[in-house]
Amino acid sequence: MLYVADAAPEFASGQHYESSEYHLWPDKLASDYSPVRFERELRIFREFCRGGEVLDVGCSTGAFLFQLQSQFPQEYRVTGLDIGTAPLNYAETRSIRVIREPFLDHDFGDKRFDAVTFWAAMEHLAEPKQFLSRAADLLKPGGHCFILVPNMRSLAVRLLGLRYRYIMPEHLNYFTTKTVLRFVQTEPRFQLRTLRSTHFNPLVILQDSKNHADPVDPTARARLLQKTTALKQSRLLFGLRLLYRASERVLGLFNLADNLVIVLQWQREQGDCR
Repeated sequence: MLYVADAAPEFASGQHYESSEYHLWPDKLASDYSPVRFERELRIFREFCRGGEVLDVGCSTGAFLFQLQSQFPQEYRVTGLDIGTAPLNYAETRSIRVIREPFLDHDFGDKRFDAVTFWAAMEHLAEPKQFLSRAADLLKPGGHCFILVPNMRSLAVRLLGLRYRYIMPEHLNYFTTKTVLRFVQTEPRFQLRTLRSTHFNPLVILQDSKNHADPVDPTARARLLQKTTALKQSRLLFGLRLLYRASERVLGLFNLADNLVIVLQWQREQGDCR
């Protein structure tokens, strides 16, 4: 398991995210709110959860929940939770209900959810096992937990090593297929439904191959995200998009794509007769 042994206090406590404005930059917002931004996550999510109450932990500006509500109206009741004030303010302008409190501290009362999602969140946490256990507490019987984390055995990491832009100070945990499976097995109330490798951005590999392990400027990161989003939507590049999707599919088959997505289902522990 790869992790930061002595995380900087602002990252371990989450204070860093209260002041960060990266997610509100125009290029980042335009990318996040594009219909193609969460197409993979939505496809997997809809495979296991066709409706109900959804809690997105680390929701940022609420883009995933916005797409869920927009593309499947009347099927979901959504809530986002995060600690960054400005991104949550933006989420509310898009009609997303938000909770402005740390996940482990908030009192949900009797509220239970059909799905709890952690899209690119677990790698930011100093105590991810506590978040996993809390998610199990909040799910209805048969409910699902969705987790997406960077893949530390991806093609990009193998080629780039420390030059890869997503090896960054705020990422406190780095998972592989083996370690993410061991991680989720620490919570006995969850049953594994699927583990997949998804996402691939060849432009990141191209740009980071010229880097010398220096941090990538957030402005450049946001600009590349916006550029990638535009390419995905361009009708003139239909053939190139087919090649891209085929490449991503092949990498996924060998668990070499950029991210790992794991889907868990709540089940009673043995001996639990509730």
